[in-house]
Amino acid sequence: MGTVIMHSVVSVDGFIADENDDVGPLHDWYFNGDIPITEGGDRQYDHSGAGSRIKVSRASAEYIRSTWETIGTIVMGRRLFDLVNGWEARPPAGDHVVVVSHRPKPEGWHPEASYHFVDDVTAAIDKARELAGERTVAVNAGEAGSRILAAGLVDEVAMDVVPVVFGSGKRYFGGIDGRHLLEDPHVVIQGEGVLHLRFKVRR
Repeated sequence: MGTVIMHSVVSVDGFIADENDDVGPLHDWYFNGDIPITEGGDRQYDHSGAGSRIKVSRASAEYIRSTWETIGTIVMGRRLFDLVNGWEARPPAGDHVVVVSHRPKPEGWHPEASYHFVDDVTAAIDKARELAGERTVAVNAGEAGSRILAAGLVDEVAMDVVPVVFGSGKRYFGGIDGRHLLEDPHVVIQGEGVLHLRFKVRR
């Protein structure tokens, strides 16, 4: 089975968006460099939803490209799905998406897309692993991600830390209860306007 990695871009004080789901400057580093992020040598990743092609610093490009190329399945919460309309059935990485939701897929929504709606976090990770095979399962941080971490189903925590303080908003670790120990970071990469960190979850 592949590794389950919880991930998001995050402010220094631990927020992935403000109270209105606005990411503000958190994604600016996606567009402040010279190196495009490509998949398979042709398709260019686009997280912006606006048709802008990502160009990052060389350090970020090497890290992001190697990370995204390993992803088989993305796991996201229903709120994020609704906010981005499921990236219009074109996930930024991987071939499959599992949505943690008590509501089914919207009627008629991109029937051709490999999007699966599951109402339990354990079942969601089981489905994501089945779809990913030996590839990575990438779990979006936030409320759904925090429930998956609390259930002991996350192997690593990955954070792209941006030098901004939000003060309030949507937390990377959602409303998680209790203490969860991580190992020392095994990835520390300084990009332009971002610090890439990865921690293994201590068992």
